[in-house]
Amino acid sequence: MDQVFAPWRIEWVERSGKNPDVEECVFCELPEWDDDRENRLLAENDHAYVLLNNYPYNPGHAMVIPRAHSGAYGDLDDAALLDHAHLKQRTIDAMDAAFDPDGYNVGLNLGGSAAGGSIDDHLHTHVVPRWSGDNNFMAVISDTKVIVEALEDSYDRLHDAFADQSGATVTDSDDAVSFS
Repeated sequence: MDQVFAPWRIEWVERSGKNPDVEECVFCELPEWDDDRENRLLAENDHAYVLLNNYPYNPGHAMVIPRAHSGAYGDLDDAALLDHAHLKQRTIDAMDAAFDPDGYNVGLNLGGSAAGGSIDDHLHTHVVPRWSGDNNFMAVISDTKVIVEALEDSYDRLHDAFADQSGATVTDSDDAVSFS
């Protein structure tokens, strides 16, 4: 069995700012926590938000998450669907500006644990920037993925790119970018 030593992950496990009054799934709780930057909340609108993935496939790997708690796509109303779609567009635009990738993998996790996600009862869309030749020998030889940028640096780049978009509102540099 391969092991990866990641001592920086303890910050996520022991993070403060959790709302003790909210006892729902992490995707329901997260937007209510105090520190957007610490929790890697990048951008939001009325019905969805963008979160940098803590276990990225590539630098900049983010998730667009509806605020409505559901694992079924058909449960989202028209406003939630539209806001989710708009944030996916804005996420791709921000990634274009921040990382200039060659392409993307965009996939919706829904349908429970069979979908492969660790959060199986709250649908979410992964947006993963990709570059030609981004698979190196580590993945092929040792079944290990190397992430070449710290999460904090990816967060800063994407946050700035969201903030530069038209219609963006930033009240504090540590807050998520808001879109109406």
